[in-house]
Amino acid sequence: MSPSLRRRLPPRAVDAAAYLQAFVLSGVATVLVTRAFLRATGYPQLGGGGLHIAHVLWGGLLMTVGLGVALVFLGGAARMTGAVLAGVGFGLFIDEVGKFVTAGTDYFYRPAAGIIYAVFALLVVLTQGLRDRLRLTPGERVANALDVIVGGVGRGLTDRRRVATLRLVRGAGPEVESAVSALLDVVPHREPPPQRFWQPWVARLRVALIRLTAQRWVVLLVVAYLVVEPVATVVGVATEGVTGELDQAGEWGAVLGVSASALVAGVLSIRAAFLLRHDRRAAFRLFKLALLVDLLFGQIFNFTVNQFDAVTGLAVDLLLLAVVTAEHRRLVRES
Repeated sequence: MSPSLRRRLPPRAVDAAAYLQAFVLSGVATVLVTRAFLRATGYPQLGGGGLHIAHVLWGGLLMTVGLGVALVFLGGAARMTGAVLAGVGFGLFIDEVGKFVTAGTDYFYRPAAGIIYAVFALLVVLTQGLRDRLRLTPGERVANALDVIVGGVGRGLTDRRRVATLRLVRGAGPEVESAVSALLDVVPHREPPPQRFWQPWVARLRVALIRLTAQRWVVLLVVAYLVVEPVATVVGVATEGVTGELDQAGEWGAVLGVSASALVAGVLSIRAAFLLRHDRRAAFRLFKLALLVDLLFGQIFNFTVNQFDAVTGLAVDLLLLAVVTAEHRRLVRES
């Protein structure tokens, strides 16, 4: 983005990626909980006398409430609350996408699961791109510091938040740093919130996962899976094509999409396996690319074929991506 265009746009929020991530996570959780609840309860309908109050309406209401919170209240806490509420609303909205794209308003339209996955996958890509590329200008850093101060006038700011705010304006000049420091002095002090009961468990789980991804046997197991699994998928689809079973598949086009994605991922993984002895860094970069191909393309068709039962396969792919990414980062640090 050119500097002249950047100056004409409003300042960007330093926590923009966190807000988008909260939106996406709350939306994904809402879709999964909604589908699980409806399946467990036999898909009940709210209404009567010819009326059906679809949950897309509740979704629109929650998106409006979330937007209202972000518009009415100041500070990052309001934006985060608005992002979560809007994410829940968006999840309720997108869950009924099958009704919007079919003439018969079919909630059970099989490609709907793939469409929902594709929408959230795109949002994840945009969020990650924003996280990686967001480089604030000095003016934007000062604007964000002032926004933190304004948001803390009512609730107060913790010592940690004050230090982070001063860090934002570091290098903006002695006058600016002095002014921001003076403003922080008049903002009420707030003690940090007490630790939630689940936070130590999350911290332990994170440490355990990091240790797991560092184990050699885990890395080798992941490499073997990345080579064998896509090859097995392609062979299985080819066998069904020869025997005629593929012709009976309700979504044979999606099955071919799964096999095409698996073929690309398999080629990348086999190439990476041959590079392991000579260039492990390049090999794990290819393994990561193979997983991204499956996550961004193959899983769209996989959700179409297997519906929301494909969540298990998605979880496996995300775990594999964590292991491969950790190993690639380790190799980069050592090179």
